[in-house]
Amino acid sequence: MTHPTVIKLHDGNVMPQLGLGVWKAGNEDVVNAIHKALEVGYRAIDTAAAYKNEEGVGKAIKSAALPREELFITSKLWNDDQKRPAEALRESLDKLQLDYLDLYLIHWPVPAIDRYVEAWKGLIELQQQGLIKSIGVCNFQAPHLQRLIDETGVTPVINQIELHPLMQQRQLHVWNANHKIQTESWSPLAQGGEGVFDQAIIRKLADKYGKTPAQVVIRWHLDSGLVVIPKSVTPSRIAENFDVWDFRLDKDELADIAKLDQGKRLGPDPDKFDG
Repeated sequence: MTHPTVIKLHDGNVMPQLGLGVWKAGNEDVVNAIHKALEVGYRAIDTAAAYKNEEGVGKAIKSAALPREELFITSKLWNDDQKRPAEALRESLDKLQLDYLDLYLIHWPVPAIDRYVEAWKGLIELQQQGLIKSIGVCNFQAPHLQRLIDETGVTPVINQIELHPLMQQRQLHVWNANHKIQTESWSPLAQGGEGVFDQAIIRKLADKYGKTPAQVVIRWHLDSGLVVIPKSVTPSRIAENFDVWDFRLDKDELADIAKLDQGKRLGPDPDKFDG
């Protein structure tokens, strides 16, 4: 069995290519979910202040008793906190019972309030203080990213965006790659696989490889060079989502899945969302 893959970020840090997302998971559910995830081999956990479960994530990490350096923990700066990133980070660290984050992301650009450049400068300072290993963003469009780079000289290591077979964002993925920004997929299974898992090509590949449709879609993300964070609190699903290291999709199969793209956004429009 092939070992889980890692991605080297442009700042020299390394992160697992597959992690556990915990959006919409309550504090109690998230503890059991993370324990199961760590048991089957996950080492990356993706949370956010807005998920209201950082306390549960912290409890799970603490009780798991794994060395801190083996874990890759991500959290995110919420929109209302863009004017106070230092305070918001310390609140997240307290809830997570951690001394530092491996990755801290600006959750949305919120161009209507126009604070994301100042927030980014705050993250740069916090990284220099050693409270964050790597800094990045979520849901940023190319103009937002270009502005950060132009006004600060510091390029995000990650742009976490909605990305699944129905919403592939290939143009933004290429833009990110050209600027050495790693693309990370949220809602990678299109929020439960509706409209994806029943596609003929997905079912055909699941039959060919003896895998589930979800495993095929996760493998598509991995083979496309994306970091991927499927969310689940179901133990069997958590294990299933990680059991994707013994097969790979070929170029023709990746091209066939590319044909499923409909530009179908399930989440908010980053240019308009103000939280």
